[in-house]
Amino acid sequence: MFNSNKIYLQWFGYLHYHSINLPYKSFNMPTIPSIMGLHLRYRLWIAEMNSDITILRIFDDYLEELSSKKGEPQVQKGIEGFQQQFINLRKENDELKHEMHLLKMKLAAYSKAGEAIDTNTYQADNHETLKSRYDDFRKVFDKMKIDFGNFEAKWLK
Repeated sequence: MFNSNKIYLQWFGYLHYHSINLPYKSFNMPTIPSIMGLHLRYRLWIAEMNSDITILRIFDDYLEELSSKKGEPQVQKGIEGFQQQFINLRKENDELKHEMHLLKMKLAAYSKAGEAIDTNTYQADNHETLKSRYDDFRKVFDKMKIDFGNFEAKWLK
């Protein structure tokens, strides 16, 4: 599947999207990623979530500008709605990053002890649950960016 504007890469069992001009590439990954693979996964996700915080700061600036220019109740209600979404996204972002940092430290301990990750350890450490939460966060964040763009285009003229 090739799309000139998008790339889909599977990193350690996680389908990830970027807007660059490369074809789809799927890797045959083991059911349980290696310690190094999991560590890289969390580092990449944390970096992406740090970028998300910057995006939220920029959006906050837009909301301040919009609030000063448009006093209509409909606009103010939309601004308040986005401000609440931003608070919720920051909270989820912080919680996810914290859990990822804790798991990265656990992975380092496994590696230092020369232990491999087996099915029981992988499940006990809740890697799949964290992956699912991250996937949900990405969907909500990406939808918010689209909704915010539509709102901004309608009212910030």
